[in-house]
Amino acid sequence: MPKRVLIVDDSASVRQVQRFVLAGAGYEVIEAVDGRDALAHLANQPVHLVLTDLNMPNLDGVGLIRAVRGDASRRLTPIVMVTTESQPAKKQEGRSAGATGWIVKPFTPDQLVGVVRKLIGEAT
Repeated sequence: MPKRVLIVDDSASVRQVQRFVLAGAGYEVIEAVDGRDALAHLANQPVHLVLTDLNMPNLDGVGLIRAVRGDASRRLTPIVMVTTESQPAKKQEGRSAGATGWIVKPFTPDQLVGVVRKLIGEAT
């Protein structure tokens, strides 16, 4: 059974690119449009990794990370911020909330797959 990745981004085009890259590498991908939508998905199905944007409506990436880390059953789920933000203060805010890693947009397909493989292994 393939490993499942949750992509959380308010941009449909960004989700589409991430889905294409990760599905091509063999991962099962589910999508959410913001942090609130992501929490609804997480309540219904387990995931091996979360990729989240920082700036989103309703519930941003930092709020999502805090909510996931507050759930004992998901405390160890790797969460990677995938964002245009690269300022040290923003990265520190993400780390303080519990982010496992940080990818700055734009990214290469190899970079995205490499980070996912490093954190959860091969797709199958």
